Amino acid sequence: MTVPFVLASASPRRLALLQQIGRPPEVVAPANVDEHARPGEPPARLALRLALAKAIAAAAEHPAALILAADTVVACGRRILPKAETEREARDCLALLSGRRHRVYGGIALRAPDGKLWQRNVQTAVKFARLSDAEIAAYIATGEWQGKAGGYAIQGRAGAYIAAVNGSYTNIVGLCIHTVWKLLLDGNAYVGRA
Repeated sequence: MTVPFVLASASPRRLALLQQIGRPPEVVAPANVDEHARPGEPPARLALRLALAKAIAAAAEHPAALILAADTVVACGRRILPKAETEREARDCLALLSGRRHRVYGGIALRAPDGKLWQRNVQTAVKFARLSDAEIAAYIATGEWQGKAGGYAIQGRAGAYIAAVNGSYTNIVGLCIHTVWKLLLDGNAYVGRA
């Protein structure tokens, strides 16, 4: 019997990445969880906690499914950057990241119908070029930053501002597909697909 594969995310980028590796979900069912960091919570722990919370929330709605959930956190040191909702937030993020290194933390959780849970943390270091005020203003005008962790989308125009990446590029986009592929192989008894 084939077990349905559920992506517990509304992110079109995560869906596209799963399609890219030939494992598109049958169901896209975003999980609604509180994404605020707890006081003193490190960014890596936040990303993993949110991925687990999303997997568990989605399992309540789809108990017989194989569920993939993820979260992405951008941090400069221990400072967690927001998913930019306003131009001011995006501008502040870009000004902070300009000319600096930061880290992108990806939390990934895969939950099987029998309750078995796989979890992984992925970390990617990113070096931003130094940005002028005009470059920041031009990027803000694109609107790409809206809802993006750290106020930028590397797969868009912000890719021109990235001087170096150490680790998974797709983690920065929203889902480390290498890690997901390995998790799906671990859980392939549940997937029932070639």
